[in-house]
Amino acid sequence: MNIEKKLEEKGIKLATPEAPKFSYVSIKQYGDLLYTSGHDCQKDGVLIYSGTLGKELTVEQGQEAAKQCIVNIFSSLKAYLGDLDKIDECIKLLGFVQSTDDFKNQPQVMNGASDFLIEILGDKGKHARSAIGTNTLPFDTPVEIELILKLKS
Repeated sequence: MNIEKKLEEKGIKLATPEAPKFSYVSIKQYGDLLYTSGHDCQKDGVLIYSGTLGKELTVEQGQEAAKQCIVNIFSSLKAYLGDLDKIDECIKLLGFVQSTDDFKNQPQVMNGASDFLIEILGDKGKHARSAIGTNTLPFDTPVEIELILKLKS
């Protein structure tokens, strides 16, 4: 599986991530597991969407934001690993959706991320998942995602 080639075929270019501005690291490794910090939907340093699902944003826009979060995670993984093909599989996705109290489609929003992971990683992209609604996220990002991934032995 050539992850970078699959991304390239889809017209996706990975950015060089900036160092975190706060007191954390983007990726923490424990044995053969990688834990990513929360990533938002920035592209070229600007959020592709900002606002709240169920108010300013549609489910489809939330799905695009979720997909961009995964692209940004792949960028951080590339910077950390040097080669994305060191990834064996995705174990867990934790997704937060900034949404109104009556918005109940957080799982559909997270499908934008989950479907993209499966598209790029195949069956190894299938994962356990939580999709959580919250009233606010940092910088008014509509979606924030963390992953746990396993490295190849």
